[in-house]
Parts: sequence; C-alpha cells; structure tokens
Amino acid sequence: METLLQKLGTESGQVNLLLVGNNPIELSAILGKIQSIRGKKITTEIAFDLKSLFERLMNFKPDYILIDDNIGKPELTEAIAALTHNRRTKEIPITVLKNSNYQESMGSGVLDYLLKQNISAESLLNTLKNSLKLRRTQLFLDKAYSLRKRQLTGA
Repeated sequence: METLLQKLGTESGQVNLLLVGNNPIELSAILGKIQSIRGKKITTEIAFDLKSLFERLMNFKPDYILIDDNIGKPELTEAIAALTHNRRTKEIPITVLKNSNYQESMGSGVLDYLLKQNISAESLLNTLKNSLKLRRTQLFLDKAYSLRKRQLTGA
C-alpha cells in the first residue's frame, strides 16, 4: 500500500483501476474524468456485471476499484462481499459511485462514497489517495490488534 501511495505522489507512477457498472454512457463519462487526471498513469479496466468483474480479476490486478451503484443493490452487495472475502482482493480499496445521498449506504468493505454529480478529476484523485491511506491504516490496526491479542493470550 505504501508503494501505491508513493506512485500517486510521483509523476511516473502507474495505478491500475477497475471500474464496474452497467451503464456504458455513465462509465464513459467517468472514464473521461479518470483520463483527465494529469501526471498520473492510470490503467483502467471496465466490467459491466459480476461475471465480467471476476473475469477481469483473473488477468488484471487492480490497485483500486470503483463500483457504480446502478448495478443494483443485490449485485452491489454480492460484489462487495466477494471482493472483501477473496484473499487476492480483500486489501483493495473500494469506492461506490452514488446517484444521491438519500439512498441507503452499503456496510463493511466500502471505504468511500462519491456522488456522481460532483465527480471531477481532482475529486477522483483525492478519493483515491484518501481511500488508500484509510485502507493502509486499517491494515496496520488489524495487524497491531492481532499482535496484541496473541501477546495477551500468551500464544
């Protein structure tokens, strides 16, 4: 995670991003915003449903995942659960792109939410950096908790 944050801070760092959604028009607009981030090389793969999401994950190792909430609540819940329980993808930060704040939020596994109407290249980059820092902090705290728990139990 630290090296990924360093990549984002440098001009030549490359970041792999997986974009998931079922509306090609909205995804192309978001992709345009991602491509307009200056000074960053962001390689993007797109998945349109759960099947293509898992197919992309077989050949593509994302550093970050953006999921559009238009894929539907059951599919969104299933995708997040599968991503957070898979050993290859559980450490990847996930951000959900929402249509409004009035809709119910997803539970665990999602590090950030971003309103589609407010998306800009700068907000995407800031969300990416903040989610990566938060994920790194969560992993550190989880490791520290496990260590202290073992020390207390004497194992």
